Amino acid sequence: MSSTNVSEAEELLLDEWHALLARHATVCGALEAELRRRHDIGVSEFEALERLATGGQEKCRGVEITEAVHLSQSAASRLVARMERDGLVERAGCPEDRRAIYIALTEAGRRRYLEAKPTQRAVLAATMGG
Repeated sequence: MSSTNVSEAEELLLDEWHALLARHATVCGALEAELRRRHDIGVSEFEALERLATGGQEKCRGVEITEAVHLSQSAASRLVARMERDGLVERAGCPEDRRAIYIALTEAGRRRYLEAKPTQRAVLAATMGG
């Protein structure tokens, strides 16, 4: 067997990986389209709003948003800046750590989340068979 041959186990693994990527693209594409069309937000904005709305606190550190939306730190920072410009969140300094920033959900952000949540759940149910 040459090194360019793919074993059956490896082929199954790659098939599973490609199926996962395709499903992810399908679900994210459908979510992005419906959230934009109906609520003027994207998937990342929705995930950030959901983290803030359901995290048990009125605010969280910027790093928590970065983890929730699965973006790089710089992309998450741009996301928060857009959301702040749109009035969905506010930034505040952290008294315990001057380098840290808290992100707080505004009332407009909470309303947008509550309006968009049924859309997000419906798209997930439709695309994921739930």
